[in-house]
Amino acid sequence: MVALKVEGMDCASCAANITRFLEKKGLQKVNVDFSSGEVVFEQPKDEVPLDLVAEGINKLGYHVVDDGGEPFWNLEHKLLFCAIFTIPLLGSHLLMMADIHILQNAWVQFALCLPVYVVGFLHFGKTSLGAIRNGTTHMDILIFIGSTAAFVYSTFGAVLNEPNYLFFETSATIITLVLLGNWFEKRAVKQTTSAIEDLTKLQVEFAKKIMPSGTVVTIEASEVLPGDWLQVNEGDKIPVDGTVLKGSADVDESMLTGESLPVSRIIDDRVLGGSLVSSGSITIAAIATTRDTTLSQMIELVKSAQINKPNIQRLADRISGIFVPVVLGISVLTFLLAVFAFGLAPQKAMLNAIAVLVISCPCAMGLATPTAVMVGVGRLAKNGILVKGAQTLELFAGIKNFVFDKTGTLTTGDFKIKKISYQTDSHADINAAMLKMERHSSHPIAQSLVKELTERGRIGEANVSKIKELKGQGITAQDQEGNELRLGSHRFAAPNAEAGDASLFFAKNEKLLATVEIEDELKPEAGALMDSLRNTDRTPILLSGDRQAKTAQVAQQLGIERFYAEQLPANKLDIIQKLNAEAPTAMIGDGINDAPALAQATLGVSLSNASQAAMQSAQIILLNGNLDRLGHALAISTATLQTIKQNLFWAFAYNIIAIPVAAMGFLNPTWGALFMAFSDVVVIGNSICLKSRKV
Repeated sequence: MVALKVEGMDCASCAANITRFLEKKGLQKVNVDFSSGEVVFEQPKDEVPLDLVAEGINKLGYHVVDDGGEPFWNLEHKLLFCAIFTIPLLGSHLLMMADIHILQNAWVQFALCLPVYVVGFLHFGKTSLGAIRNGTTHMDILIFIGSTAAFVYSTFGAVLNEPNYLFFETSATIITLVLLGNWFEKRAVKQTTSAIEDLTKLQVEFAKKIMPSGTVVTIEASEVLPGDWLQVNEGDKIPVDGTVLKGSADVDESMLTGESLPVSRIIDDRVLGGSLVSSGSITIAAIATTRDTTLSQMIELVKSAQINKPNIQRLADRISGIFVPVVLGISVLTFLLAVFAFGLAPQKAMLNAIAVLVISCPCAMGLATPTAVMVGVGRLAKNGILVKGAQTLELFAGIKNFVFDKTGTLTTGDFKIKKISYQTDSHADINAAMLKMERHSSHPIAQSLVKELTERGRIGEANVSKIKELKGQGITAQDQEGNELRLGSHRFAAPNAEAGDASLFFAKNEKLLATVEIEDELKPEAGALMDSLRNTDRTPILLSGDRQAKTAQVAQQLGIERFYAEQLPANKLDIIQKLNAEAPTAMIGDGINDAPALAQATLGVSLSNASQAAMQSAQIILLNGNLDRLGHALAISTATLQTIKQNLFWAFAYNIIAIPVAAMGFLNPTWGALFMAFSDVVVIGNSICLKSRKV
């Protein structure tokens, strides 16, 4: 992938302009983010030279930054330069400075307007010409035509010495006010992308590596490799994801997981790169490079989600595509009707036509969705919730069925062995075999069983091989004599034995050797979440592979009316398909056996302690594994969708009302430019309010 930094993009139309150009060049997987200025694409085998790509983008009216810094002649300097010449022109027009006779001179006005018009011609004209060549349109075309019409018309008035034909202040004001609006817009859009900046600041530049000799050396974090030992002291940020080898510490993970209080980390616990050691000191073994950490994945997910467009934006995109030609047609029609149908003077008709051009604002429609998505996705990330694509927000807000896995999702997943019943005297051998087999599983029951068996005392190494996990059923292996060992559900391991109250069954060639009874507790927040879903007309459903009695008990405790027990992964898929047909359905799970159901559902939600397969199958990831975050995710997604609808309503209503008002002559171009310049800011401001909106 190739990444470029491009300056000069104001809105989604600019991004679409560059996207179309790059796709015409044969580049693939093009992503253009106007807010951050990032242009990312993939080159095919017959590579297009990067200098030609940069040259083409520059010809479109934008600027490819080589050194990571802005050019001197940036938006701020253009605005300041234009304001110096525009203020005297506008002041003489609005305040009637009759005593400053020199400002009433047509050629003085021409001299003051010319520098501003040249800046506007180069700024708006270059992007307009590039868009037309590229087969696209955007707002700059309207601004360019409006300011040019006013300037040319006024120049003819100066030549003919006709004071009534002088609108130099209109041309200069249009350009200056639009640049002012772009400047406000640029500052406002930057606030919508603060989540990425905050996450990027968490990345660590240096790490303290422990050498084999015991010496601690400081290296760049990018040089850390999996397996390296790193020292992290109190007040340090953890460079990469790792596992604690020595020591203990309280770690602040609030920016990553949304958990406000520091969490305790001891030996064998996992720590996240970018989190802060608030007290204590630990030695960790790196398990990822800086490019593969949870933090890096968060940043990439947030970026991709902010670029992605939800379905609600499609209507706005279709209208934006024909907006400029339609407005040009309305402007021409306004002039012709004003002169020939209503008998207005040509100069008045010209002002009305120019007002139509400068008051119309396709950018507001282009900004309505991405700015709200940027803020919504950023707020979710700060709460420890990651979403894959902006469409996820739209889908999630409309979910009606919430299907929960039981083990590790609604329950704590911190299992305790209540009782192990042995059918032979080889207790130590059975424990060793179960321990070795369960180490190959990421299921919460398996992980808890490994932890508790290990804590019970020293267990020898079992001589078993060919260990394999079967989703939703259990684990198989072979002993040294070739016998098949099975550990899992009753019908999987020992279908001919009595089930009893056991949860796990260990058998050799289907002959029962031991049963394990386990205990688990409901998560404390599970009950409140179920109440919240029911209060918003959403249906909680329990779907588990556990036995009927235990599943029914959990359903009763949580007030869940619909539940399915003893379901294999294939059965879960069938149930999810039926629920999808009834209403949009979300599946919330964490185990490897949940991955197919997560992928099958309208939307998959995975917990942070989920298996890698479950996290890859899900569209929403709750980083701290807290079910409270599901309620937050739903509320923020709903609020984001409402903000998008409000923005689009404003963008459409503004244009529907403003264009006819300008066409009827009730608005001069100067005020039109002012209203147009700030219409975008209204949309962005509404999106920024989503940051602090109570949900």
